[in-house]
Amino acid sequence: MEAERSVAVEKLTKAFDIEQITGDKESLKRRISIADTNRPGLELAGFFESSQRKRLVILGDKEIAYIETMSQAKQRKSFDFLTGEETPAIIITKDHKCPEILRRIAKRKNFPVFLSSSPTYRLIVNIVAFLDEELAENESLHGGLLSIYGKGVLIRGESGMGKSEIALELIKRGHLLVADDRVDCYRIHNKIIGKAPELLRDMLEIRGIGVINVARMFGVSSVLSKAEINFEVVLQAWDKDKDYDRVGIEEKKHENILGLEIPKIILPVREGRSMAVIIESAVTNFMLSEMGLDSAKEFEQRVLSYIAKNQTESE
Repeated sequence: MEAERSVAVEKLTKAFDIEQITGDKESLKRRISIADTNRPGLELAGFFESSQRKRLVILGDKEIAYIETMSQAKQRKSFDFLTGEETPAIIITKDHKCPEILRRIAKRKNFPVFLSSSPTYRLIVNIVAFLDEELAENESLHGGLLSIYGKGVLIRGESGMGKSEIALELIKRGHLLVADDRVDCYRIHNKIIGKAPELLRDMLEIRGIGVINVARMFGVSSVLSKAEINFEVVLQAWDKDKDYDRVGIEEKKHENILGLEIPKIILPVREGRSMAVIIESAVTNFMLSEMGLDSAKEFEQRVLSYIAKNQTESE
């Protein structure tokens, strides 16, 4: 059985500008396993059934205003529940002060409470987006990822196909590098997001030259930290005995990545072919097909119309 994905509260402190006011380093080892937050109106009112205990708790304007109307006994009861073992942490937004009873209970339990100057809605949106990525289903693929005309293009193929050299040519033509050699893929809702492992970020390996830093060589505008994967190009060594797709009316191919079907095309590689230009053309054609403009179907319709016209004339 697959283990539940989770992220330590400590990682949240590194990603956001929040001030810890209770709890020590050990408290930051608490795990977040749900990419959502809890604004605990019902819990403050004393209703604890069906509460999502594993969610990060956010206290904003409404919660703080309501807490000020609560008796100390009710505060103790609610805060004791909200600082339970399963709850990762509490964040208080918009520079509100931490209620004193909450502070005392959190200190006694070694529970992490944070302060933030951010507006509540903005902090929630940013935290959910962060957790969506951190907790997303993921896998690593061998290949390269570039942004070509704004589309994330995954370039794959066996070793020696020249993937990195093609990527270099595409970068020189103004496209953006996301990852070379290995792409870490994450499924976030109905999108596959790809990025480079931290160790390989901005790097490109060229046989005969070695590893180059693309951001330094071509400027920071030549790289992206991540991109949605929209299209896949598979490079194969040219086989003269193989019948390659020449018109494009055959059934469209797809690659299943983390349960989502990604359109793909297989391109034969041989000397003399400008693969960068061919890949650009393939991406352009893919973009046109997304708009409902299919060149292969247009050509097929022309052929059928021509045949019908000739039959009519012969009769």
